Amino acid sequence: MKRVIWMTFALLLAGVVSGCNQLTQYSISEQEVNEALQKHNNYEKDLGVAGLVNAHIVLTNLSSQIGRQEPDKIILTGNAKVSISSLFGPQQADMKLVMKALPFFNREEGAIYLKDMELVDVQVVPDKMQAVLTTLTPYLNQSLKEYFNRKPAYVLSSDRSKAESLAKRFAKGLEVKPGELIIPFTE
Repeated sequence: MKRVIWMTFALLLAGVVSGCNQLTQYSISEQEVNEALQKHNNYEKDLGVAGLVNAHIVLTNLSSQIGRQEPDKIILTGNAKVSISSLFGPQQADMKLVMKALPFFNREEGAIYLKDMELVDVQVVPDKMQAVLTTLTPYLNQSLKEYFNRKPAYVLSSDRSKAESLAKRFAKGLEVKPGELIIPFTE
């Protein structure tokens, strides 16, 4: 009988401790970040080297992998449609982009930014456009870095849930775990 009481007590204690976790932190899943990233599909930029080549780039299909490949980093993948005008006439290309960034939480705004964005892999279709787009890649890298330094990837809202409202008010930082971002309420 004592054993049953102790086991019941242990189960209750485990339930209380796991419930307290919700009172000390807020978790944002990879899926929630991916849904928020969809509004960045409107990124459009004109890049080029004056007199040689101009490119209009539209970013689409952004998705994230949080803390899976590299601790404390977010890996973004996305596609870019590129319209190029050059001395050789207009051409089209598609790029598959892989980017790496460090998530940063701005307490005043209740927003998560992707700082130090860096292109780590670029694949171009058709292959014949690789050389032209390799020339533009440093400009695209800088442009993406500036864009994500200014535009948050995720903004906490008081309207979505009570837990998120608490996170917005009491957040003390940001932790990256595989598949999720954790916002602790205590330091």
